[in-house]
Amino acid sequence: MHRSILLFLVLFSSCFSAKELPFYSDSPKHQKAILKHQKEMNDWFSDPERSPMTAEDRSHFEGLDFFPISEKYQIQAKLVRTPGEPQFEMPTTTDRLPVYQKFGELHFELNGQAHKLNVYKSIGLTDREYRKYLFLPFRDKTSGVESYGGGRYLDLQIPKGDMIVIDFNRCYNPYCAYNDKYSCPIPPVENTLDIEILAGVKAFENH
Repeated sequence: MHRSILLFLVLFSSCFSAKELPFYSDSPKHQKAILKHQKEMNDWFSDPERSPMTAEDRSHFEGLDFFPISEKYQIQAKLVRTPGEPQFEMPTTTDRLPVYQKFGELHFELNGQAHKLNVYKSIGLTDREYRKYLFLPFRDKTSGVESYGGGRYLDLQIPKGDMIVIDFNRCYNPYCAYNDKYSCPIPPVENTLDIEILAGVKAFENH
């Protein structure tokens, strides 16, 4: 069951987040891209075959709650690769312990301050298509307030160079935010930002 849940989450993230993102210097193009992304997410959550929500919650579903789209949270970060990192078991919301490896560090500026987040590769994903994926789990000062207390995720693609686009407008909640039958990685402590990320999906309110 854990394997199938993991693949389900990968399929979800690959639909919305794991492409190598362009950096939009044109505001209308960025706005249009994020609105398209949000519509795709809402379509996914409305589909009974794909939605992580319970049938009861889905019957009331009118769309996810998002922070306002902001170019401020579209960031060009420097990727510092960290080869040779040991593999480790990342805690989850259940007793499942998926194996990850730190791939590198993302260095960026936001609100006039320098920040760093670690980005990871899943060792359990052996399919060639998924080897290019990077997993970015994080918490920030909105966690447990406006956003889900367990943190949020972004899925990225390994860039050819040392620059990578982080667009927090695309960050999403773990499936555990909608249904406790799922097993979701818990963001490592070192991936806690001491700022508010007022972008992406907000907390989900059950009915």
